[in-house]
Amino acid sequence: MSLKDIIPDTSPIAFPGLFGDWRFTGGAKLLDVGNGIYWYGVLIAAGLLLGLWFCRRQAGRFGLSEDNVMDAVLWGMPVGILGARLYYIVFYLDLYRRADGSLDFGAMVRIWDGGLAIYGGIIAGFLTAFLVSRVEKFPYLAMMDDVVMGVLIGQAIGRWGNFMNREVFGRETALPWRMRLWAYDGTAYDVHPTFLYESLWNLAGFLLIWLVLTKRRRFDGENLLCYFLWYGLGRFWIEGIRDDQLYLFGATLFGRRVPVSQLLSAVLVAVSSILLAVCWKRAKHAPENPENKEAPLA
Repeated sequence: MSLKDIIPDTSPIAFPGLFGDWRFTGGAKLLDVGNGIYWYGVLIAAGLLLGLWFCRRQAGRFGLSEDNVMDAVLWGMPVGILGARLYYIVFYLDLYRRADGSLDFGAMVRIWDGGLAIYGGIIAGFLTAFLVSRVEKFPYLAMMDDVVMGVLIGQAIGRWGNFMNREVFGRETALPWRMRLWAYDGTAYDVHPTFLYESLWNLAGFLLIWLVLTKRRRFDGENLLCYFLWYGLGRFWIEGIRDDQLYLFGATLFGRRVPVSQLLSAVLVAVSSILLAVCWKRAKHAPENPENKEAPLA
């Protein structure tokens, strides 16, 4: 059993090494109407809208129109949310079984009860954008170079929804920036605020891609590969200290269960590193051809 199973979403939150006895006591719900309007959903929506606004403003730098970005995102966003839900269900399937072992499809649909996995959303959203690009006839890789910056904005903001839900935290620690939570029985636990680690990591990645890499972009797909490399590195590290990992079914490695998101992160880092090295080498020796920046990935 992980700590998240004994920490209520009403627990006070403290950072005793930074703010002493001060406690945050705001609830997970913004409004208690119907099933509730949760901060988690509000913050994810805010992150997505801000990311969309930014990508539309940057579209011209990638040879795209604002309508191209809107079409890709309007299709990719809902499918991405569905993908994030399916990814979570697949690797937490036992949570959706009844006592007799049958699957509770009603519980699977209740997305407001929580349960989204960002990697599932990324995979589904990016695949959807690819299909839209084939139909709408715009360059997919150029679109992804723009979109990944919006994705990083959304991820940086959306992780604060995990803060409000008292989830996505790490193992116990005594570091100065530790986060303190209280269990149902009143016991206090000091843990890594991994939601904060990832939020700051994503913010740094956004600034790096926007302010540095985009200005020197040599081929379509470069920002995309750098995103996979950056996010994969951060996620691999953060998954290693998280308390609530998703595991690759019953698979084990060196006697330990395999965290699926950490494994996927390692694959992304390896593949993106290789592709970046090959593409940078090709771009270095290729003549300037602004009309065909996708050539290095062909």
